[in-house]
Amino acid sequence: MNTRHFERMKNEEGFIAALDQSGGSTPKALAAYGVHEDAYANEEEMFNQVHEMRTRILTSPSFNSEQILGAILFEQTMDREVEGKFTADYLSSKGIVPFLKVDKGLAEQENGVQMMKPIPDLDDMLRRANERNIFGTKMRSVIHEANYDGIKAVVDQQFEVAKEILAAGLVPIIEPEVDINSEEKEKCEDILRGEILNQLNQLHEDQNVMLKLTIPTKPNAYEEIINHPRVVRVVALSGGYSREEANEKLKDNEGLIASFSRALVGDLHVDQSQEEFDQSLNHSVSSIYDASVNK
Repeated sequence: MNTRHFERMKNEEGFIAALDQSGGSTPKALAAYGVHEDAYANEEEMFNQVHEMRTRILTSPSFNSEQILGAILFEQTMDREVEGKFTADYLSSKGIVPFLKVDKGLAEQENGVQMMKPIPDLDDMLRRANERNIFGTKMRSVIHEANYDGIKAVVDQQFEVAKEILAAGLVPIIEPEVDINSEEKEKCEDILRGEILNQLNQLHEDQNVMLKLTIPTKPNAYEEIINHPRVVRVVALSGGYSREEANEKLKDNEGLIASFSRALVGDLHVDQSQEEFDQSLNHSVSSIYDASVNK
């Protein structure tokens, strides 16, 4: 484990950029950027386009370590280069901590939740992540209903995989997202908090994790998790909220910082001049940083 990166994630101010859209969500991410499906003929060309978009973001002076602590990457992005360096090494050269999305997407909904699909090549992916100087990982499940058995199963699966990641010397970001449109959102969060704390209390002193959670309906509902000795950091997903709404909700939660995706890059467009692009990204980065640190 990179101890400098660990101390940065544990103690410094800023937020985490989520740039980890994968195969299923890539066309939507590209379309929002102004690159539509007629601009690429196959999957390889699609991923070339998305890497160009991500390279433009990562190399912008607005994407800086003064405000951004870390960035979450898609597997293909990890294996590609930015300005002659593998992406994680490029990020590290800018002082930004690299993470890797490791899940393979969501299973069908059952018991009010969507578990992670199996990750059959996890060991190989973790080995390559270490070779590429990745610091940590991220994996996502989704909770739709306040079904205790479903939520418990999500948390159990997340922590089971997290322990494999810890054994490989990486820091896992555990992401059991609560759907912001759930009619039982606050009740889901109450059950989720209890199950997370139960798992955290079973970790050994050398097992430290991060969590990525939906901004709770009740401010500071995750305070006990944020302050738990086994937790490096708790970050928040935007979950479909607009950047403005997500920022306002985030400000009400002490110690919670952002890890936004759409809310971070939603104003960027392929046809913007470099100056327009940098200004737009700077506005987004600055507002999310302010919401993460000004409590």
